[in-house]
Amino acid sequence: MHMNVIKWGNSLGVRIPRAFANKIGIHEGTSVEISLQDHSILIRKEYSLKSMLDQITPENIHNEIQTGPARGEEIW
Repeated sequence: MHMNVIKWGNSLGVRIPRAFANKIGIHEGTSVEISLQDHSILIRKEYSLKSMLDQITPENIHNEIQTGPARGEEIW
């Protein structure tokens, strides 16, 4: 898809087509992470810990793993 870069204050901007925004679940006010990768600009939806924890269900939660008794030397 061809888009034009526009001046936005002292920065530059590109409009995100609604179909793209809907596909990744972003809307006005959504926090995103922007980075450079292989000579490209990558924009990703930024997830909060709460939104990730909200996705845990009884069906997809991992079982507890037994690692032995506490030794007092664990690094947290």
